[in-house]
Amino acid sequence: MIERLKDTTVILASASPRRTKLLAQAGIRHLVLPSTCEERVSSRKPEEVVTELSRQKAEDVYTRYRQEHSKENILVIGADTVVAVGGRILGKPKDRDDAFRMISMLQGNTHQVYTGVTLLEYRNAIEKEDTFFECSHVQVYPMDDSEIRCYIGGGEPMDKAGAYGIQGEFAVFIKKIEGDYHNIVGLPIARIYQELKKHI
Repeated sequence: MIERLKDTTVILASASPRRTKLLAQAGIRHLVLPSTCEERVSSRKPEEVVTELSRQKAEDVYTRYRQEHSKENILVIGADTVVAVGGRILGKPKDRDDAFRMISMLQGNTHQVYTGVTLLEYRNAIEKEDTFFECSHVQVYPMDDSEIRCYIGGGEPMDKAGAYGIQGEFAVFIKKIEGDYHNIVGLPIARIYQELKKHI
């Protein structure tokens, strides 16, 4: 990975096992310290929502960790992902009926997945912040009601934005992707790598 990260404590401000797996896959050793801040957004635009929330998460963890480790070089990675259809954000489903409603909107249609990322670094008494987002376009094959119910029955949609996981059983319904696949999983790892090369 990046040589200069060797003397830096990298912290992922998320409990997502998918995000931590992507960081590990890229060779980035890190701690997992989920944000506990109350999320607040002032915009309804997907790209602004994910960048706002990624910044809030990163700042929360950065502040807490620095209080007890004031002399360490640290890099906090905050991220937030949303699914949007026609600019309308779909969060995590409240129940199975909500999941059915969301997937019914996605089937036979093209939607967008936005992930905002904030990199907050403290190195040699200097602070740096970088916030950006990636957008991927996902086209879903038509699905009938029985296919949707069968997918929901497996439980996979219930903890995921937009009520599906592209890396799971829903993969058989993905017709086309434009953009970064890993962004859809929850972390645009290639863009993060490129930003880190400039950031550090």
